[in-house]
Amino acid sequence: MAGRLAGKVAIITGTGSGMGRTAALMFAREGARVVGCDLNRGAGSVADEVKAAGGEMVSLQPVDLSVAAGAEQVVAFALAQFGGFDIVYNNAAMAYFAFIPEMDFETFDRTQREEVNIIFHLCRAAWPHLVARGGGSIINIASTAAKKGSTGQGMLAHSAAKGAVTAMTRQYATEGGAHRIRANTISPGMIRSAQTEPLMTQPGWTERAIARQVIKRIGEPEDVAATALFLASDESSFITGADITVDGGTMAN
Repeated sequence: MAGRLAGKVAIITGTGSGMGRTAALMFAREGARVVGCDLNRGAGSVADEVKAAGGEMVSLQPVDLSVAAGAEQVVAFALAQFGGFDIVYNNAAMAYFAFIPEMDFETFDRTQREEVNIIFHLCRAAWPHLVARGGGSIINIASTAAKKGSTGQGMLAHSAAKGAVTAMTRQYATEGGAHRIRANTISPGMIRSAQTEPLMTQPGWTERAIARQVIKRIGEPEDVAATALFLASDESSFITGADITVDGGTMAN
């Protein structure tokens, strides 16, 4: 099914590593012209990988999407490079964890800025251009943390943020319908990333995580990126306002 995104331009945030980097490579392989961005100054190397593989990608870094100016900069960059875009994949985020007795407001508020505001700013900047384009696909990363609590990790701020992302996305879908803008969330469970790999080195941690799943392995960035690819493509043209859980069956178990 090569060329599933042929002719489309995709903004993907957080392409410096992990799920964002994997998505950039996957989307480009399927024919998308990719606009990447990251807070990390050295994140442009993935664009070189894409080009070496015969794809097309430009990248902007460092850029802070948790403020309006950063989001506007990315949108302006995409317009300057490709004249428009069809896909906005809000992958970038940063969560901060503490159990309730240790959770101070600054930690809580910072998580909202870097998981909720980061999506608000880019969607706000991108919205009129998606309308002018005649439609498009917004993909936001939520989490199973929005659906269930945890005794093993202090997820109050993260759960609140991802619950907000899920609710916001339903509203983007509702208002976007008149403009042929689709909006969906992906809720990953335990996925290998820069944030989770240190946890996996703790004795017994990985075994406990897998025990809560139906599929007995840790999720990989490709698992999430493949779901995003489907939501970005015309194969999902009748899907909006949905949340797809990518968690190895944790929510079913």
